[in-house]
Amino acid sequence: MKGMEKMPRSRVLALTLMPFLALAVSGPSLAAEHALALHGEPKYGPGFEHLDYVNPEAPKGGTLKRANVAASTFDSLHPFILRGTAAEGIGLVYDTLTERSLDEPFTEYGLLAKQIEVADDHGSVRFTLREAARFHDGEPVTANDVVWTFRRLREDGHPQYRAYYRDVDRVEVTGEREVVFHFATTENAELPLILGQLPVLPEHHWRDRDFNRTTLEPPLGSGPYQVEEVDQGRRVVYRRVEDYWAADLPLKRGRHNIDEISYDYYRDGTVAVQALKAGEYHLRQENVARNWATAYDTPAVSEGLLKLEAIPHNRPAGMQGFFYNTRRAIFSDPKVREALAYAFDFEWTNENLFYGAYTRTRSYFENSELAATGTPSDDELALLAPYRDQLPERVFTEAYEPPSTKNGDRRGNLRQALKLLREAGWAVQDDVLTHAESGREMDFEILLVSPSFERVVLPFRRNLERLGAEVSVRTVDPTQYQNRLNEFDFDMTVNVAGQSLSPGNEQRDFWSCEAAAVSGSRNVAGVCDPVIDELVEAVIDAPDREALVTRTRALDRVLQWGFYAIPNWYIDRFRVVHWDRFGRPPDNPPYGLALDTWWVDPDRAERVDNR
Repeated sequence: MKGMEKMPRSRVLALTLMPFLALAVSGPSLAAEHALALHGEPKYGPGFEHLDYVNPEAPKGGTLKRANVAASTFDSLHPFILRGTAAEGIGLVYDTLTERSLDEPFTEYGLLAKQIEVADDHGSVRFTLREAARFHDGEPVTANDVVWTFRRLREDGHPQYRAYYRDVDRVEVTGEREVVFHFATTENAELPLILGQLPVLPEHHWRDRDFNRTTLEPPLGSGPYQVEEVDQGRRVVYRRVEDYWAADLPLKRGRHNIDEISYDYYRDGTVAVQALKAGEYHLRQENVARNWATAYDTPAVSEGLLKLEAIPHNRPAGMQGFFYNTRRAIFSDPKVREALAYAFDFEWTNENLFYGAYTRTRSYFENSELAATGTPSDDELALLAPYRDQLPERVFTEAYEPPSTKNGDRRGNLRQALKLLREAGWAVQDDVLTHAESGREMDFEILLVSPSFERVVLPFRRNLERLGAEVSVRTVDPTQYQNRLNEFDFDMTVNVAGQSLSPGNEQRDFWSCEAAAVSGSRNVAGVCDPVIDELVEAVIDAPDREALVTRTRALDRVLQWGFYAIPNWYIDRFRVVHWDRFGRPPDNPPYGLALDTWWVDPDRAERVDNR
């Protein structure tokens, strides 16, 4: 979730998987098309010349130096398996069957595929590949490559792929450049576009290589960049493919303009900020409010050489929060989870640590029409009614709001927390919160990966200790952190459950009972509720946008009142700090930060370099 004060992503793998698993996807039309849209027609027809948010005459050349400041390093260039941590930017190497535009919420255009055809009964989808599609070694991209990739990812890839492709029954090659996916259901309208996001790998390259092992060998892909240089854990450099097969496609015109993109790795965020100001790299998205407010008061800014831009967006913020591991007995009672949320003082945190920069998150689909607000609509109530005896009454009658101290009554919040804890069977004995029946003391660990987040957690811990809880805060290195999350070896952690504009299959990986038991899944909280399982399937099976919104809001309400996380905060803009070396189109698209439409302006770059 870019543009947010946060720890490095708790799912480091997501940094490499998200380009391939982006699920802002749409349902199918019923004939062979160049694009698929859930509502109405695609914005861009078959003969479009370029996307509206690009400069089709953008010059090529120059360099873009970036930084990874997530306190993590990389040990692999293989992003498709659970093992290892792949290098930042590795998605630049690969093309997918389709690609979404960033000025439409639910439209995908053919990339490797020139044509997508969904069967009338929604039981299958056929992709026809472009004749010109080539891997970097000149070999054509074939239907066999598509089938091989799909099978490898589902059988040997990261567990997330199995969740995404669960509704695919089988796949077959029907021609050198034609492949058909047959579905196990006709109700999953987004499945053709989920499959469209498949990154196609070269079977001939992998034939003599072990897919299940990490590797630092530069990968072979068909995308706009190749890996040029690797310094394990420190630096990775990508070089633009000059004879990129798709460079002249309307979908790609005016994009991928910079010849060299590099990522340097910094373990310390303060050092990374200083390195940017010293000109050691060119651009960063600033996720720390204190830095945004105070760290860039330099002559370079006043002279217009270093730019600070807050670029609005309409992307869902999802949920960042303190996630409970409900697999732990201590957090199995929703009333306990509700109670402990009263110990987090967002208002104090926002004003004293974040310069008032953020808005409180209250929804798992925040900053979108999918978020549940107010009391349930009639349609939501009708959907939830069959589960009335399995859900808290408040789901049907109240709007969820996280605890607040807007009136400054922190003590009142702690009194409410103790009241709820007593109702759950806990009481303070000898200054320690103790469960009356079992004698279990309330003690747990908050697991972190970023030392910078400790300043947020420590006031929270003090309030928890006022309740009688014994709380430790442990910050570990990224590898240990990722391993512990993969195995759900934690009590509480800060996590980001990112969402798209079109939720679907990925919700199983977030919230299903099945995912709760799968190592490496994104069900960090261990959510396992039959009602939620059924609501997730209802979201996946939504026949149209109106139904999708209603069903997602209903799911959101049940998650909210399940108290699986203590909500943190979000911001609805990208905060970008960059040296004034670049040209870019006048308008940024609403659903992403389209850095691939920027270009290096030689005159500006010379002015900066001669500062």
